[in-house]
Amino acid sequence: MKTEIQELVTLFDQNKGEGGGSMKWLFRPLLQMLTKGEPVTVEDIATTTGKPLDEVKDILSTLSSVELDEQGRVVGFGLTLIPTPHRFEVDEKQLYAWCALDTLMFPELIGHMVHIESPCYSTGKPIRLTVEPDRVLSLEPTTAVVSIVTPDDTSSVRSSFCNEVHFFSTESAAQNWLNQHPNGKVYPVKEAFELGRLLGKRYEESGPTNESCCDI
Repeated sequence: MKTEIQELVTLFDQNKGEGGGSMKWLFRPLLQMLTKGEPVTVEDIATTTGKPLDEVKDILSTLSSVELDEQGRVVGFGLTLIPTPHRFEVDEKQLYAWCALDTLMFPELIGHMVHIESPCYSTGKPIRLTVEPDRVLSLEPTTAVVSIVTPDDTSSVRSSFCNEVHFFSTESAAQNWLNQHPNGKVYPVKEAFELGRLLGKRYEESGPTNESCCDI
């Protein structure tokens, strides 16, 4: 299984995806700012990352999946203030994630324990997890799995990937989804967590930051 997960990571690395190299300095600080539970201004991003304001504006304009409010502030990019089925509670703040894998990848990137609740995509049965940066602390039901696809094009990561990555209460509950997605697979939550951690390492080189701005 570890070899299979590493192969998945390699496939994702070969496809730079939405945002390309800018995610090295943008993604992690942006997640950390969103955990405050408030919209993030372009000025805040520039200050936190040490990047020129115009460069931040240019990068945001290229992100087809980024969620902005009427004032042009970021309200979601993977982690979001806009409700989705994937509830993501950090420091008693209720946030949401675009997909099941996001909920497993983000705790390490933000450096905090997270409480997650998401319905089984097939049965609607609630799946509850507590995830620390380095491990899945609790999982109910323990049989839960995560669906994974490997899109050829991730220029819009939400539509090509996130919209097909769900929690299922059991592998058998995912059978209809598997029938409809012959190239898709499901993984036990702990295996999906390991995949998320490996994918998250792509964002470790996030550049200079002002820690006081991101201290959560």
